[in-house]
Amino acid sequence: DPYYRFNDVMYRWISLDNWTYSRTFKTPFDIRKWQKVNLVFEGVDTVAQILLNNVTVGRTDNMFNRYSFDITSMIKEVNFVEVRFLSAISYAAEQSRSHKAYSIPPACPPPEQKGECHVNFIRKEQCSFSWDWGPSFPTQGIWKDVRIEAYNHYHLIYFSLTPFFIKSAQQWCLEIESIFDVVSSKPITGRVTVDIPKLQTQQTFSVELQPGEGSIVLLVNINKTSAVEPWWPNGHGKQTGYDMKTTFIMETGYQIEKFSKAYFRTVELVQEPIPGSPGLSFYFRINGRPIFLKGSNWIPADSFQDRVTYDTLRLLLKSAADANMNALRVWGGGVYEQDEFYNICDEIGIMIWQDFMFACALYPTDQNYLASVRAEVLHQVRRLKSHPSIILWSGNNENEAAISSNWFSIPSDKREVYIRDYLMLYVKNIREIVLREDRSRPFIASSPTNGLESVKEGWISQDPYDTHYGDTHFYDYNSDCWNWKVYPKTRFASEYGFQSWPSFSTIEKVSSAEDWSYISNFSLHRQHHDSGNVQMLQEVGYHFKLPQSTDPVKKFKDTIYLTQVMQAQCTKTETEFYRVGQSEIIKGEGHTMGALYWQLNDIWQAPSWASLEYGGKWKLLHYFAQNFFAPLLPVAYEDQGVLYIYGVSDLHVDQKLTLRVIVHAWSSLEPVCTLAKEGVTVKAQSAVPIYKESISDVLERCRNCTRKSCVITFCLVGEDGLQSPTNHYFLSSLKDAVGMEKTQLSASVSQQDDTYIFVLQTTAIAPFVSLDVGSIKGRFSDNGFLMTEKKKVVVFYPWEPTSVEELEKSLTLTSLLDVV
Repeated sequence: DPYYRFNDVMYRWISLDNWTYSRTFKTPFDIRKWQKVNLVFEGVDTVAQILLNNVTVGRTDNMFNRYSFDITSMIKEVNFVEVRFLSAISYAAEQSRSHKAYSIPPACPPPEQKGECHVNFIRKEQCSFSWDWGPSFPTQGIWKDVRIEAYNHYHLIYFSLTPFFIKSAQQWCLEIESIFDVVSSKPITGRVTVDIPKLQTQQTFSVELQPGEGSIVLLVNINKTSAVEPWWPNGHGKQTGYDMKTTFIMETGYQIEKFSKAYFRTVELVQEPIPGSPGLSFYFRINGRPIFLKGSNWIPADSFQDRVTYDTLRLLLKSAADANMNALRVWGGGVYEQDEFYNICDEIGIMIWQDFMFACALYPTDQNYLASVRAEVLHQVRRLKSHPSIILWSGNNENEAAISSNWFSIPSDKREVYIRDYLMLYVKNIREIVLREDRSRPFIASSPTNGLESVKEGWISQDPYDTHYGDTHFYDYNSDCWNWKVYPKTRFASEYGFQSWPSFSTIEKVSSAEDWSYISNFSLHRQHHDSGNVQMLQEVGYHFKLPQSTDPVKKFKDTIYLTQVMQAQCTKTETEFYRVGQSEIIKGEGHTMGALYWQLNDIWQAPSWASLEYGGKWKLLHYFAQNFFAPLLPVAYEDQGVLYIYGVSDLHVDQKLTLRVIVHAWSSLEPVCTLAKEGVTVKAQSAVPIYKESISDVLERCRNCTRKSCVITFCLVGEDGLQSPTNHYFLSSLKDAVGMEKTQLSASVSQQDDTYIFVLQTTAIAPFVSLDVGSIKGRFSDNGFLMTEKKKVVVFYPWEPTSVEELEKSLTLTSLLDVV
């Protein structure tokens, strides 16, 4: 296993070598009958020379491009094909050396990443040379399908459909674009019929194709008498798609039938002045409705892409939707995901912010490099633009900020060169292609960016992190994360987060007993973020007692648990701050309309910012996300001794609700006092203040309470079983809490249909109760919760067959008081 212990370093030699893939194959058709025969590679990783019968048919230098080579004159009945790869590392180094005019930073990753240099000189998954959450495995090989295509007359290469809503006519139409390779020497004419039965829409067009690469663009007007159900993001409506058949019947007598799904939705990125605030808004309107984006950032799910199956993707994406997410940002240092990824997002309503694959670096712009990038962008936009899930193209990750904040210490007299390269790559090339190929969704050049303000300042703004414009990325590992005042009151938070360790069962698979301590060589080796392990303990130490057990394995497990509790509580505090800020402007800041934490998934078993471990297991953060992204949520925060509770709603109608506030002493399961405030109105899709009381008044009202001895929980309850999750507010650090008693936690397990019921019992209030069933795949309905009642029922949803006996045997129950 390349992920076992130190194998990422042990196997480094593989990527320093050159490798050749070869085979012999028989041609399964009569080669004389076809005008054109192509050898097509959907994906080659990365630098290779391709030979057929000892003749070079072409070369590749871009992992993200599709390559088609004309082999009509070379193919025989029996053939020998070779793909001769060059080490990506030596190629990147050579490209960097030959770029003599000026250096293009960064040359190498920081030493703790144990990575390879000059990744910005090769069009390859940028994080395959290492990242601060991942290993260095610069793979080489054929990473997508290879096929031979033989055809006469004409051949369909790309087929895409884009919906538009014509306001003046109050009608939907579909733009269908088909791109062909026409091998006939004269134009070909014929008809195209488009049929969408469910929408009573059928149209036939006469078309003509010119020799060479020809395209047909058709505009299909949807029957006005049919009610079109638009595609909505998760939580806002259905993801309706309509079956559509497109038939091409050309004079040559042979026809092509194309079956696809048509989705109807509009997207706008709204950047306009806000009353009472400098700057501009930055939010998405889907089908005319402003939507608060709730979600995370997606990285490659494995260092070896062939291990990322449909099931892997389905599990991870379904887990995002199950945690009430409606959006993911496909981050620009990985790969443009496989078709299945976007298909699943279309089906389950996950909006995609799609970066182009450039991240945290400056890039060359010589002619060969630009030509390769242009082909890549053209291919990817044509391949992906039919997906309703994709709502934004973004040119790169953090490169505007890198120049603006001078990450690479470029002397001021040299800046112009790099700015020119930046404009050349993202504005004059990538943006031009996107605008030409896809008018149906917005484009921004970078993230974070000030959006239109950045454009006005020549695409590189003085401060891309300005809270009055665009989106922000924000990380702070030194401040106390429970203090909301450290967070930017931004228009859109597209990256923020905290690290934690994955659970012991995940680490155990790739380590041996001597590794099981927080300060082992293995633990240091696995942490690729500078001082990451120390920062986690520091953040834990603000509010929790650090583990002191003399048993090293118990101490390691306790530490893992506490990093997960800390990560969950920190990200909760920050996300709730962003959700509460959506409807108000304070000192010119606010109207926050997106919270995408860093990061959703993991590439291997290591400490990282992810909420899903490698293999898909939910960390405590992911269970918390299910609550802090809930469609209806009360959020408490304190300012100058006053407790405020807001009602946050993503629901489409106003709600009349009851707010229940319960104060508990840590020492008793009986509430000290309760309060029910009825007739609370929470407005649709907004965040409104619904309760305000000074902490001293709360404590006085609830006799015998002090900040250290009591805790507040609260929830919203409405008609027809509508209920928010129960939220909590800690009045002091838990390490200072008074009256907490060591509890006896127990659980009984029973099976009900294809789920398992865990009935938990406690003898005292238990904070951060965690259920863990080791390597058994599945998830709980709730986890990491504050248990304030004697009994709680939790459901386990298995992802593979298991049994009551297996679950009982694997179960460990942990609460804060089990940490010693």
